[in-house]
Amino acid sequence: MRAKKYILSMAVVYMAYFTHGIQAIILSQNKLNFFTQWGYTDEIAGAAAVSLAITATGFGKFLTVWLGGEISDKIGRKKMAVAGGVLYIICFAGLLFSHSFTVACICAFLAGVATSGFWDASLYPAVQEAVKPAYAGSALIGIKAFVSVSGIIYPLLAVHFSASGNWKINVWIPLIFSVICVILAVIAPFAYDDDMKEKVKGQDGNTRTAAQAEIEAIKAGMLVKPNGLVNFITMFYGFLCMFIMYGAQQYTKAFGMTNCGLTELQAAGMTSIYTVGSIVAVVFWAIMMGKLRWNPLKVVLIDSVFTAIALAIVLLVKNVTVIYVAIALLGFFAAGGALQTGLGVRQKMCPGPKGRNTGIYYTWMGLASCFLPYIVSAMTKSIGETDAIYTMMGLLLAAAIVAVLMMAYLAAQYKKIFGESALAEKRNA
Repeated sequence: MRAKKYILSMAVVYMAYFTHGIQAIILSQNKLNFFTQWGYTDEIAGAAAVSLAITATGFGKFLTVWLGGEISDKIGRKKMAVAGGVLYIICFAGLLFSHSFTVACICAFLAGVATSGFWDASLYPAVQEAVKPAYAGSALIGIKAFVSVSGIIYPLLAVHFSASGNWKINVWIPLIFSVICVILAVIAPFAYDDDMKEKVKGQDGNTRTAAQAEIEAIKAGMLVKPNGLVNFITMFYGFLCMFIMYGAQQYTKAFGMTNCGLTELQAAGMTSIYTVGSIVAVVFWAIMMGKLRWNPLKVVLIDSVFTAIALAIVLLVKNVTVIYVAIALLGFFAAGGALQTGLGVRQKMCPGPKGRNTGIYYTWMGLASCFLPYIVSAMTKSIGETDAIYTMMGLLLAAAIVAVLMMAYLAAQYKKIFGESALAEKRNA
């Protein structure tokens, strides 16, 4: 089995995204401590500063992931994985010791570069390449599992250590994990790096790499070429999915405190419930795609429909218990691997080098992670945090409705391109 040979590279991927799960929420979960360390005394100004720092992370992602994907296809996955880990170490060290908001923004920017420009561009392709193609979707979903586990544990640890007066332990934890990631990446073999050295001869008699042969095989199975709208939608879904997921991930705690009247610990628990929903979804969808051979497009369509329903409940129902259930559903359908599965849809319907496709897809994702906290920061200054967070939830619902319409269109196009329905059962590999 291919995965046995590259089990250590899969360990690198999953350890890296466990660490990323902490990095993604470290600013929001330690908001008060960070803006106090930066010298802010006004709570509203401090909250806006944290949102701007989060924006810097998204900006780093947006600027680098496309280029990173192209570089990853040329130089291999290992070097990119190591470099991303080194940047993470620099980022967390800067956040730990700096008392400057400007330095914090630089560190947040570097975290975005490390996450998307290096890790997303190399490790998303790496985990697909480490297994047989039939299991690539399940391998991608595994990334979300590790992000989700850290997302459950970390918010509760952050509250505990902050309450005990040792909040900087919250930064030491991902810093140590980053060091471990670098060590693992240095010693692990990567499938693509080996495939770059392997040459195969096609039916036309020309020699090509194993990676190129795989892409050509997918294209040969198409009845018609995907049109421009299909190409756009498979990219733009990365923006919509990240817009929804990032908004819920970053601001669920704030929504619980400002709009639901919860204590900080109760609101942190809300974030954890959201993450529990995502972990349950990871297991569920891994079975659906790995064992029952569900098409990734079918999964993404279902995710989009129920994400819209969950967000509507959060906005319209005032009962706290019902909101907790809706947040769990939101975690299941919006954060249970939808972003990763969308990349699988992109690779299936618009096949190309995996690094490049990841770069394109995650450029749109990076735009969302940059745009969302910026508008939340602007709205917070204009209408206050309570109304800003509620308005943001409304925007998430609008994005979910657009995603439903786009996936329905892709489902129709899929049958034209491949001659079969993406919604049909397919139990054989």
